[in-house]
Amino acid sequence: MNETQTIINIKDDVRSFIDDSVNSKKRDSQIRPKGFVEIFDIKDGKKEIIGKPNLVVYPGREWLISRAFNQANSGITALNTDYISWFGVGDGGAPVGDPLIPTSPTNIDTNLSNSIMINVTDSACGDYRTSPATGYYKHPFDEIAFEQDGDNDNYWLIAKIAVTLSSVDANGYNLNEAGLFISASNAGGYSGNFSLYARVTFPSIVKTTTRQLLFQWYVYF
Repeated sequence: MNETQTIINIKDDVRSFIDDSVNSKKRDSQIRPKGFVEIFDIKDGKKEIIGKPNLVVYPGREWLISRAFNQANSGITALNTDYISWFGVGDGGAPVGDPLIPTSPTNIDTNLSNSIMINVTDSACGDYRTSPATGYYKHPFDEIAFEQDGDNDNYWLIAKIAVTLSSVDANGYNLNEAGLFISASNAGGYSGNFSLYARVTFPSIVKTTTRQLLFQWYVYF
């Protein structure tokens, strides 16, 4: 008796799920959720000065699928046991001659364009370097809060990461890029490895001792 074999191929395309390219925080409920970054100046109350989408880069996407299946991928840097754990900022997100017009992130970004030293002595920070400036180049999260997504039947699909750059952090720089990083630990003093998950660029913000900045980074799933 001849048997007939039927092959069924199932393909789930998640690229639009994690490739952040929306133009505003308002999202259509028919479109899969996207990431968004808000920056507040908290010198005199909480005033939003930046609000724009981020981009989940290829290394972050490679890690995400490895993490989802709990299977190691020897072809990538991040391990399937790593997690989103650090925040970094830089001053390479906009041309020096045009600081208010940022250069958009790209899928092939593997780091910030020019990471800057955030704090000299705070042992809760990570990624200590001696060059080009001595100090810590990664900042821990203040908190991670899970929120319900009103556009998707109030399921718990949103993680909000908060990071505060205080009066002693990242001073003397024109900040115009930020990133979320994957690593094996969020312990103070951790030295790496770090792998970029998502990056955002924005018009330059002059950071001084009289200015505190609150970053609220929404990660949608």
